[in-house]
Amino acid sequence: MRAKCAVALMSLGVTVAIAVGAWAANDPMMSAAQDVRGEQIDLLRGIVNIDSGTGDVEGGRRVAAALMSNLKAVGVQVETVPAEVPDLPENIVATVNGSGKGRILMIGHIDTVFGPGTVDTRPFTVEGDRAQGPGVADEKGGVVEGIYALKLIHDLGFTDFGRITFLIETSEERGSPGTKQLISRLLAGSDVELNLEPGDPPDVITVWRKGSATFHIDVKGKAAHAGVNPQDGRNAAVELIHQLLKLEPLPHSGPGLTVNVTMISAGTRSNIIPDAASAQVNVRVRNATDFDRVEKMLQRNAQQITVAGTSVSISREPAFPPLPDNPGTTALAARAQAIYAGISKRLGTGGNGGASESALAAAAGVPALDGLGPVGGGFHSDREYLDLNSLTPRLYLLTKLLMNLGQQPPKH
Repeated sequence: MRAKCAVALMSLGVTVAIAVGAWAANDPMMSAAQDVRGEQIDLLRGIVNIDSGTGDVEGGRRVAAALMSNLKAVGVQVETVPAEVPDLPENIVATVNGSGKGRILMIGHIDTVFGPGTVDTRPFTVEGDRAQGPGVADEKGGVVEGIYALKLIHDLGFTDFGRITFLIETSEERGSPGTKQLISRLLAGSDVELNLEPGDPPDVITVWRKGSATFHIDVKGKAAHAGVNPQDGRNAAVELIHQLLKLEPLPHSGPGLTVNVTMISAGTRSNIIPDAASAQVNVRVRNATDFDRVEKMLQRNAQQITVAGTSVSISREPAFPPLPDNPGTTALAARAQAIYAGISKRLGTGGNGGASESALAAAAGVPALDGLGPVGGGFHSDREYLDLNSLTPRLYLLTKLLMNLGQQPPKH
């Protein structure tokens, strides 16, 4: 069918169709990526069907065991590194040494935002061109892609790189509290960082990201019987509501600062005036100074009490700084686009509000490129999907990018 289309187009003088239609046959790496497609999907199915929400130690270890066996099969040195805070599974550091110059750090994560039992109700499925399941794109699809990129490089016998390190971490969805020091150490010995977060539709890599932080609003009041003597109570829940209403003028969506209430807790019994209440407010920023601006507002609000006798305290839990537009990322994106053009595909660039470890790399002065995993959408919901049309082209892109950066590491 492809040959007939090419002949028809040639008769019309459209010779470019030959190059577009023949790219797979003419590029050995693309053919190799196609050959492992079935294996790639099988491994993805296997690890998606293991619950591994952040903090699920047993689930994380089961996913890690499946991945480590695949890494060891292609001669990769594998080490497990304990998490830096309690109640998290170990991180995986996979390393392969070459004979060239470039020192590349890939980062992916196997923790998801979904709790135990999710797989029982929503396992891995394929419907048309979409694979679905908890964490299928964010970010198990990217992790599997990283493993198969190492496999393709191994099978090709390519060694013209200094070192490729693949960090598979287990707490990214909480801002990497179990991995921050490890990431810092690995970045210190790297020329470039590639992040395997999913690409955005239709086929976009990530060149900027918002930073993320969670602010905690804690209110203390006084308990009392809700029927006999409610006047003796000091309702912490009502004061919390007043505090949260003061945030309503701030934007909840859009390209810049966003502020969203994500968790609320108050009360222990239906007949007791609550003496404690708390909320978590997730803040995303393009400019890191906005974190301080929001914190000052929250502290100012905390001094303006509506329910007499209550008190309000504010604390801040940082996750990731922003990944700003920067020359290092722009240059890496140009390399990736040139590689993709070699298979007659267009790679877009963009950004979003999802934070990632690439911001840590950029802050450390290491050029970083994000969104290199397969394309997906519906993240952090039961609508999450991975676009299977992107699976093989994105594996090709990552593999060729590793080879290119191994030979010609960026200067920084």
